[in-house]
Amino acid sequence: MTQSLNSQRLYSLDALRGFDMFWIMGAEEIFHRMAEVTESPFWHALSIQFIHPDWNGFTFYDLIFPLFLFLAGVSTPYSIGRQLEKGATRQQLLIKVIKRGLILVALGVVYNNGLDIKPIEEIRFGSVLGRIGLAYMFANIIYLYSKEKGQMIWFVGLLVGYWVMLLLGSAPGYPAGDLSMEGNFASYLDTLILPGRLYLEIHDPEGLVSTIPAISTGLLGIYTGSLLKNTSVDQMKATALRMVVIGVVLLVIAQLWNLVFPINKNLWSSSYTLQCGGFSMLLMALFYFIIDIKGHQKWAFFFKVIGMNSILIYMSGTFISWSYSTNATFGWIGQLVGEPYNSVVMVFCLLAVQWGFLYVLYRQKLFLRV
Repeated sequence: MTQSLNSQRLYSLDALRGFDMFWIMGAEEIFHRMAEVTESPFWHALSIQFIHPDWNGFTFYDLIFPLFLFLAGVSTPYSIGRQLEKGATRQQLLIKVIKRGLILVALGVVYNNGLDIKPIEEIRFGSVLGRIGLAYMFANIIYLYSKEKGQMIWFVGLLVGYWVMLLLGSAPGYPAGDLSMEGNFASYLDTLILPGRLYLEIHDPEGLVSTIPAISTGLLGIYTGSLLKNTSVDQMKATALRMVVIGVVLLVIAQLWNLVFPINKNLWSSSYTLQCGGFSMLLMALFYFIIDIKGHQKWAFFFKVIGMNSILIYMSGTFISWSYSTNATFGWIGQLVGEPYNSVVMVFCLLAVQWGFLYVLYRQKLFLRV
């Protein structure tokens, strides 16, 4: 059997995107609350995995953001690529890609600052959605105008070029190659380029310059999406194995690069890009194998409902008080449970309220498309 799957939507892609958003919705609070309540070393160790390191280092929570960008790249061959196959011109798609990228940047500004009118110097322009928008946009432009080999060259070139730039430059008064928050060249350039305020005055984890290596995250997702889209039914297991091998190789290179260019989410360092790329590839392979190859889909429906409206649930906290809705609906459950586990139970209630909201939209086929 050689039937291609390129006309089908990947169930595993929506499920993994939902799994990713599940933690952003507030699921990480389960571990924080359990650590507080039990004072157990086990729960404390898990809780630490859901806190970003101050600077260098890596925890599971550092994977959430780049995984979403990676998955945006995976969807590209199924969206932009399919439109190319149907006869859309590159110019038409270029306009569409740029428009989507800029909309995400605008949504990021709203997420950071609300809809209040403020002086420009008080507005934070760097954002999670802004980085996704810009990295997605440039990765897709590269996809539109270069073949797979060219995309690989861009992938490597951006990572190495970013490393060299930080290796040779620094903030005034610091030695070349300084990678501290105060001395690194990327943050210094952001203070010169970005309008408004930076998240930490001298540094913004979603700054403009560190978007350069994030483009490679998007390109890795595009490569993965192309690999999956061009896989026939009888090649699916081989493709999953190939993804596992690539993921492991990326992790090994990341550890080696970490020796001279530390894994650092704040700078989106090249080693961090490969570290997250490796884990993202392995997770995609795992979900693909279980859901699309083995056909075990029912368990993933919970995550698919989230993944189909990922941008909406991310933005919803700007306009909806989920804690108020949860307390109004399920506060009585917390009272029945009592101290100290009521705080843990209310996290589950919060997630249930958000998921119920998304489920209603899913049943009505209402999805926020950017």
